[in-house]
Amino acid sequence: MKILIIGGNGTIGKTVTKRFSEEHDEVIIAGRSSGDVTVDIANPDSIEKIFQKTGNVDAIVNIAGDAKWDSFDNLSEEDFYIGIKSKMMGQVNLVRLGRKHLNENGSITLTTGILADEPVDKTTSAAMVNGAVESFTKAAALELTNGLRINVVSADMVEDAYEKYKDYFPGNTPVPMRKITDGYFKSVKGKINGEIIRIRA
Repeated sequence: MKILIIGGNGTIGKTVTKRFSEEHDEVIIAGRSSGDVTVDIANPDSIEKIFQKTGNVDAIVNIAGDAKWDSFDNLSEEDFYIGIKSKMMGQVNLVRLGRKHLNENGSITLTTGILADEPVDKTTSAAMVNGAVESFTKAAALELTNGLRINVVSADMVEDAYEKYKDYFPGNTPVPMRKITDGYFKSVKGKINGEIIRIRA
């Protein structure tokens, strides 16, 4: 299986990439500044250029996207647009444009997080775009053709990022990385469609 993993060198991405590589899949890593190909998902032209280099693929996995974390009082309209352009529309455009470069019965897996269900302090923008991506996924699944599928992986705080984020999520038990990769594996290798794959410890 030929799999494009955007954000494949990040905290979660490295582990997901390793999992699929162990299955002897052909993995292409894309990132903003590193990887086999470079991409900025906030830029539709950049997304189009990926597929000029990779050709058609069997699966697209996105583990990239930015959103501003700050108190609601401090967030400007432009701050909200960071998440809207990247985490939300970046993933929407990956589906809108990427589906044309998927082989028959291919899949797209997007990434949100626990904030869509359980927001914490200073996550007004991040929670908003995560929720939007999940609603988009359920709706888009109804209209994809050619056997294409779309799902979202929504994980709690992951083990490998515990020290960085633990103060934001008091009382949340970090999720083992193997359990995280299981979610992406289920989406890509299984038959489910339009699902929010919630991964909690």
